[in-house]
Amino acid sequence: MGRLDGKVAVVTGGANGIGRACCERFAEEGSDVVVADLLGDPGAAAVSAVEAHGRRAVFVRADATSRDDNEAVMQRALDAFGGIDVVVTAAGISHAGYRSGDPVASSTAGTRLDPAQAFVDMSIDAWQQVLDVNLTGTFLALQSATRRMIERGRGGSIVTIASIAAKHPEAAPPPYSVSKAAVWMLTKNAARTFAPAGIRVNAIGPGFIETNMTAVLDAMPDAKERILAEVPMGRMGTPREVANVALFLASDESSYFTGEILHPDGGFYTD
Repeated sequence: MGRLDGKVAVVTGGANGIGRACCERFAEEGSDVVVADLLGDPGAAAVSAVEAHGRRAVFVRADATSRDDNEAVMQRALDAFGGIDVVVTAAGISHAGYRSGDPVASSTAGTRLDPAQAFVDMSIDAWQQVLDVNLTGTFLALQSATRRMIERGRGGSIVTIASIAAKHPEAAPPPYSVSKAAVWMLTKNAARTFAPAGIRVNAIGPGFIETNMTAVLDAMPDAKERILAEVPMGRMGTPREVANVALFLASDESSYFTGEILHPDGGFYTD
């Protein structure tokens, strides 16, 4: 306990899934938390969960694709808690039209579509929406956070959320896979850029995790069975298992890690 005592963490996409688990796990280890998300009610619930662990928390409604919103989120951390020590960029979508916390929207992912037909029929808007949230949103959060970390001169740790799809294209539709591969490259670039300032930047590439984003698989048992057949451990992971990895990368236990990606994926990626 206490691995993040006295730290301030910002978690984008902090209202649900992996982001929510990071908020709670960090609070358990002593961190105050800024919860950034589009969803107000789940965001308020995340704040309450942090406070239940005896830590302070605030919710900031934020669109990951907005430069102004990212600036507001990071500034709120300074105004409310006096600094930023850890950032987790968990805001993301699986496909155009996805809304975090909405299993109905998740069902439009096109999992059953013929991959070639889905590729040739994809609209540019559908492609761009995923890149805007997953890639540009990560860039904007990095930009806003590192600016303030450099000004404070105390360094920090940034954890981006990529995916096994960054290295395995069959794990997700093209826009998602491409966006997450780009997040991984952005992470490596940022790690080299900001290391002299004492800012570590690492990524997590989760496998198939039980979140709202993957809830659609419950309605497709055949597809879920095929996926689990590719996972040596034979099960999906939990958000807390990913949050434990984020905790390691956020804490001083990973003080000589930067530019790395860790895969909590049950053995799916072994290359």
